[in-house]
Amino acid sequence: MTQKVLLGDEAVALGAIDAGIHAAYAYPGTPSTEILEYLLAHKQKHNKPFAAWCANEKTSYEEALGVSFAGRRAMVSMKHVGLNVAADPFINSALVTINGGLVVVSADDPGMHSSQNEQDSRYYADFAHIVCLEPANQQEAYEMTREAFDVSERFHIPVMVRIVTRLAHSRSVVNVSEPRAESPLSRADSPASWILLPVNARRQWHKLLETQKDLLDYSERSAYNSLRLSKDNNELGVITTGIAKNYYLENLSELDSEPSHLHIGVYPLPVEKIRKLVSHVKRVLILEEGYPYLERYLRGIIEPAVRIQGKLSGEVPREGELTPDNIRNALDLPPHRGLELSGFALPNRPPRLCTGCPHADSFHAIKGAVDANESVFMASDIGCYSLGALPPYSAIETCVCMGASIGMAKGASDAGLRPAIATIGDSTFLHSGVTALMDCIAADTDMTVIILDNETVGMTGGQPTILPDSRLESVVLGLGAKPEHVYVLSAHPKQNERNAEIIHQEINYNGLSVIITVRECLETLRRKKRDKQAEPAGSELVAV
Repeated sequence: MTQKVLLGDEAVALGAIDAGIHAAYAYPGTPSTEILEYLLAHKQKHNKPFAAWCANEKTSYEEALGVSFAGRRAMVSMKHVGLNVAADPFINSALVTINGGLVVVSADDPGMHSSQNEQDSRYYADFAHIVCLEPANQQEAYEMTREAFDVSERFHIPVMVRIVTRLAHSRSVVNVSEPRAESPLSRADSPASWILLPVNARRQWHKLLETQKDLLDYSERSAYNSLRLSKDNNELGVITTGIAKNYYLENLSELDSEPSHLHIGVYPLPVEKIRKLVSHVKRVLILEEGYPYLERYLRGIIEPAVRIQGKLSGEVPREGELTPDNIRNALDLPPHRGLELSGFALPNRPPRLCTGCPHADSFHAIKGAVDANESVFMASDIGCYSLGALPPYSAIETCVCMGASIGMAKGASDAGLRPAIATIGDSTFLHSGVTALMDCIAADTDMTVIILDNETVGMTGGQPTILPDSRLESVVLGLGAKPEHVYVLSAHPKQNERNAEIIHQEINYNGLSVIITVRECLETLRRKKRDKQAEPAGSELVAV
């Protein structure tokens, strides 16, 4: 056994490699991005497993399903809101008879460090009637990911591994076990189980429901669901899930007597273990990261005989991340006194576009084009350019979800709110903005779509876009946009005035215009130059 210092994301990736995966797919999204980055680096060094960024989370999931059909293990990873995009194949794949192990990793972001909401992926696993594994630390992230593939093949279902930001982005020593070999190519035994025609789907749904008792039995027996009843304390019982266990343990030494403790790392919920704990104590405190998922199950609609404390009752914070400090009140411990520092207050530093960012020049051109028009509606999307909402740009009014800007601008225009402008990044456009553009082209909607092309997925660290920028104009024209109203402009300060004139001209055109503003992200440009300088002399290929 060897030891490695790994991020939680890296522990998941290495767990998958050592479980013998053949392929992994993802779309970048904080806090899950480092999973595929680790796999890509491993692939570059060892020529396996196959790993690739995809157009979006839905295509990622569907490609992983294809690998599973072929009998090999596959993993698909995404951030929590990405699971909304992949929800269709995710829910339906629970009905097919999974062949090669299929694991979906959903990285939730309580506290919304880099997300638009705090949704809890455990609800999706419950909705799909599959197993969910929730690691409490990096070691479990590694071990649970390995086990998830075995569980997937044992029960022939996809299995979810749910992690959270604080685990994904912190490091710890991980004990690594011997890797398992890849499975051979082997088509699914029963292709009919993969054809969800109603006659097959009904049979598969019945089969999935019949499996639930086996999943519950697996959960009850799992070592990751550990119950310890205290002989000295029948007053309080604590239930922790995932990473919340660590916050409880950090405070444990300060309690007068150790309460009974049930930790849950595997779902479906271990009902018998919960009943044993509840029958042993007068009061139950539930510490879970995310929504009050477990608390709702226990509380139901009738007030229980045992007092239940948690997020719904107010003892545990309903918003943001849990911490060792903000659960102390629930444990009847006094608050920690922080270190009082003298001196000046730290200045507030809101996020902003990088100095010299091409998006800043695009926004300057847009503002120059519409400044005098107070009625203009400007929808935008997820990415660096969402920072265009802040001064000095104040250039966008909406940012809801990936690819929504084009559809929202179309709706506003359909409602009569004109001129309507949608700004969207190149990667987000290819992720899911492209389908909304088809609607606009079909209706020749009176609006202007501005694709801010910085040739990378900038906000998540500069991953490559699924198609090179040089093909973006061809994609737009291929969808049927009118060539005379499709422009490719340089997002350079020297071109701002000319660009503003063209944008002004097109927002006054009674129909659909598409403008692509192009200039490479400065951060990726700098990285390329550093990599180029780091190359050993004479490493370039020479024709012979």
